[in-house]
Amino acid sequence: MNAKLESGVTTRPVTRQTFDEVLVPTYAPAAMVPVRASGLDVWDQEGKHYLDFTSGIAVSSLGHCHPVLVDAMTKQINTLWHLGNGYTNEPVLRLASSLVEATFADRAFFANSGAEANEAALKLARKYAHTKFGPHKSRIVSCLSSFHGRTLFTVSVGGQPKYTEGFEPLPQEINHIPYNDIEAARAAILDDVAAVIVEPIQGEGGVIPGNHDYLQALRELCDKTGALLIFDEVQSGVGRTGSFYAYMQTGVTPDILTSAKALGNGYPIGAMLTTEDIAQHLNVGSHGTTYGGNPLAATVALNVVEMINQPAFLARVKEASAKIFANLEKLTGDYPQLFGKPRGMGLLIGLPLAEGFKGKAKDITKVAEKMGLMLLIAGPDVIRMAPALIVSDAQILEADRILRAAVDEFLAAA
Repeated sequence: MNAKLESGVTTRPVTRQTFDEVLVPTYAPAAMVPVRASGLDVWDQEGKHYLDFTSGIAVSSLGHCHPVLVDAMTKQINTLWHLGNGYTNEPVLRLASSLVEATFADRAFFANSGAEANEAALKLARKYAHTKFGPHKSRIVSCLSSFHGRTLFTVSVGGQPKYTEGFEPLPQEINHIPYNDIEAARAAILDDVAAVIVEPIQGEGGVIPGNHDYLQALRELCDKTGALLIFDEVQSGVGRTGSFYAYMQTGVTPDILTSAKALGNGYPIGAMLTTEDIAQHLNVGSHGTTYGGNPLAATVALNVVEMINQPAFLARVKEASAKIFANLEKLTGDYPQLFGKPRGMGLLIGLPLAEGFKGKAKDITKVAEKMGLMLLIAGPDVIRMAPALIVSDAQILEADRILRAAVDEFLAAA
């Protein structure tokens, strides 16, 4: 027998130090190790309780271990796990039908992550342009400070050099323009552009909503030049902004939309949605994935869609958002030296730091975590909140109480 297996790996004690010993150091995780969760409640190895206002970076929108999803997954695990892509399956057919009915799209393609969904969208856009207009139409326009994934293609399309440094040479014919800058868009989107990709609200770039006039200008420029407009809704989609997808609040319909994160509530899945005409340019064999659209992922996602895409559920997201924004407005009024004006949409919220405290977002979230509140950052200057969409009024009040206590402790030590 392999000596490494004789110690019983499934029950071997592990700690945060184990991460530093056996995992590739691509992350710097917190000192505590979560071991159990329910709803927005998380407990670590020491039994300490935390209120989770991260939902796994806007992923677990129905909270941890939602009973409906647990039941659906359990039934599917005992029915059918996986098939090769030479076959289809009932859960993925139901999921695709549900997403088509809920959106502008006619067709869906499923992958395992947001990066893969964006990879598929960008490949489709270039294939469409090449077939319809010729090889000269290949350029992709994206925004500075955007984030579209970690594959070499998508990280190059994202407008953050810190993520591409050392991975050169990068894919070519990709240009970046300032977000919400209509004149820059007009100068960049010319007849050689195959696609424009944009987040309707930038998440990693600082939780910055796209101006409706800007998004409308992108739509008009794409129509004029024959480019495809791609909305990256990996973070903003599936109820996060108070509508099923954020584009529904903008008056702008994209040609391609990408979705992931909340779509599987933590089970890996990504989706690319598009129209009938555009979809035909990815014909048999031109793109694919082993696990995309497998029965387990599709089952979870279908139940997520059915629960979130309901008027009453989405109305509650907006109500919860208003309560959190009201609390943050009071907070910024009480600590004007520390915070700027809160921003965002729905339950994707950014709290920017004032000039004298830029670069300190992580320091504040660490203090909050010590006090039992899990928060995110969006770059070094913005605290990000993305609680589960089922967050209660009591949890909103508790998060405000802990955050204020954390702010007081942070300032006392500053």
